Amino acid sequence: MIPGDPVRALHDLGRVAELARILIRHGSGDVLRRLGLERVARVAGLGTGMDASGARLPPQARLRLALEEMGPTFVKLGQILSTRVDLLPPDWIEELSKLQNAVPPVPFADLVAEIEAELGHPLLDDFERIDTEPLGAGSIAQVHRAWLAGGRAVILKIRRPGIREVIESDLRLLMRLADMASAESAMAARFHPRAIAEEIARSIRSELDLANEGRNAERIAASFGDRPDIHIPAIHWQWTNERMNVQDIVTGLPGTDLDAVRAAGLDLQLIAARGASAVLQMMFDDRFFHADPHPGNVFYLPGNEIAFIDFGMVGHLSRQRRDELVDLLFGIVEERPDRVARILLGWSGAGPGPDPALETRIDRFIDRVHRVPLKAIRPAALAGELVALIREHDLVLPSDLAMLIKAFTTLEGMGRTLDPEFDMVAAAEPFLRRVILERHRPSRLVRQLRDAAVSGAGLAIRLPEDLGELLAAAQRGDLRARLDMRQIEDLPGHIDRAATRVALAILIAALILGSSIVMTAIETGLPMGLGAFATLGFLAAVAGGLWLLWSILRGGPGHR
Repeated sequence: MIPGDPVRALHDLGRVAELARILIRHGSGDVLRRLGLERVARVAGLGTGMDASGARLPPQARLRLALEEMGPTFVKLGQILSTRVDLLPPDWIEELSKLQNAVPPVPFADLVAEIEAELGHPLLDDFERIDTEPLGAGSIAQVHRAWLAGGRAVILKIRRPGIREVIESDLRLLMRLADMASAESAMAARFHPRAIAEEIARSIRSELDLANEGRNAERIAASFGDRPDIHIPAIHWQWTNERMNVQDIVTGLPGTDLDAVRAAGLDLQLIAARGASAVLQMMFDDRFFHADPHPGNVFYLPGNEIAFIDFGMVGHLSRQRRDELVDLLFGIVEERPDRVARILLGWSGAGPGPDPALETRIDRFIDRVHRVPLKAIRPAALAGELVALIREHDLVLPSDLAMLIKAFTTLEGMGRTLDPEFDMVAAAEPFLRRVILERHRPSRLVRQLRDAAVSGAGLAIRLPEDLGELLAAAQRGDLRARLDMRQIEDLPGHIDRAATRVALAILIAALILGSSIVMTAIETGLPMGLGAFATLGFLAAVAGGLWLLWSILRGGPGHR
């Protein structure tokens, strides 16, 4: 909550009470206690019991229902968590994957009020006809069918009024809860809840701007310009803006109705191969992919063609991340558990040091992979086992890879629904082969060498200036040294050995000095018997000096 803004603070407090009421009703009162919100619930006069129907549901189903009722921010939270296969077990992932944005529709006049105020004229002036009955109503936007002048059918995706204010309030609460979770629980802190909350904020703010979906769709459509079997709806930019997205309507058979697809005589095996090829191209060639390619976002057209819709959630894979993923696969193929472990630890930010327990677990995983014939390999199952291994060792995947694995798993499941003999390994092989060849192309190697040379030259050019700054800092007394505690763990031992040697050196010096005095005194008339003691002391000093010198030489530079 923001000090100095009482209206916002009051709104946020009311939202906390509303969310607490929903959690309690769905049997998640323990979540309030863990988040420190139990007192807020009592002050708000909320009960602690859940609906009778909720008591019969498993906890993951109750959480899903609560998130749906809590609104778009928390639906998005659940959708992103459903991609985090490294954080949650499979039954929770499956349940959260069912999250829907469906909410009661807003009357059309209320829905378009903000847009018409901005345009300065009724929306109906821009279209030949608009169906005021919605095709669908989501928590962020509502969809209506419309017709352009000349009869071309389109859909209008219009943002719900007032939704931005609700979402911004929820995001403030979500950031606060993430910070509380990090502070209160070491286990939660390992999963970087603040980073997850920031990822949710970026994603949902991107979806709030409905023009972003148009930009995503056009970027993906451009990569399929030479594939007539793949269709992406065209965006009509003259009417598309932050609050409204206008795009062509898709009239094919929905991917959720396979009976209708079979009845239409379409070739399901060919559709599975084409769909897999399209998504794999997005992932490995374009590195910009549809992050939710489930049957509800796919339509099948005559000629076994495929149309993808809803590009609100997309994933982006950097070239480096894609190369690391290929290195991981090579580590498995070449039976190098040390290489696989190093990559996983790097992804998790756990440091490059060896982890024998992790390497042993990976070695067993690789052994099982190599015992299975290639045609019998199920990539989704292998990915699930690898992710379970990651969870077992408290590692965390980067969000882009977690999204990729979830999309990859969804794709394989959809492919096998269409074609029980669908082979994801065979489908992915040509794309992986291209990535490998592209990595070792002479032109790329030359570019890498050129970049290294440019970086080296830049370093050499900056070196005199950097050295000058270093010397200036030393002269000002501003030079600081960083201590590595691991290197000073033996400091007490070093001090003890040094003190012993200093004491011995003082004793040797005293013996030499004392012996010299006694020998000199004998010559002036002291009893001759004292000469034996002086000689003995001198020999002891010589022996001690030799031992001290040998000890220093034996200890080496690190022990002096």
